[in-house]
Amino acid sequence: MEVFAEFLAKIDDPQHRGRTEEVLAWVINKYPNLIPKIAWNQPMFTDHGTYIIGFSVAKHHLAVAPEIAGINHFSDEIVQAGYDHTKQLVRIKWDRPVDYSLLERMIEFNILDKADCSTFWRK
Repeated sequence: MEVFAEFLAKIDDPQHRGRTEEVLAWVINKYPNLIPKIAWNQPMFTDHGTYIIGFSVAKHHLAVAPEIAGINHFSDEIVQAGYDHTKQLVRIKWDRPVDYSLLERMIEFNILDKADCSTFWRK
């Protein structure tokens, strides 16, 4: 979590900071082989140099970014979980619970789908 300390310290709302820290810690504990890093001022996780998932903080939500392929693959499940999404990210409102099973499926999908990927982003 040390890599995310400065990012977390900049989140003014203590509840938003706590939720973000909880989600990032969950990913670190669940996927110890993923590399946590800050890029483009956002926390993200990579595997063999390729992007797996990233997060960002907004006034009304925590954004989860599993790339367009992840959004497309899980679109129905994202809506069923009560979240809305764009082509690039899923919005988890601060007052909604985090669906960790959905988050796990998105991460697993990207790890498997990008196993042979040699670039940071999908092409």
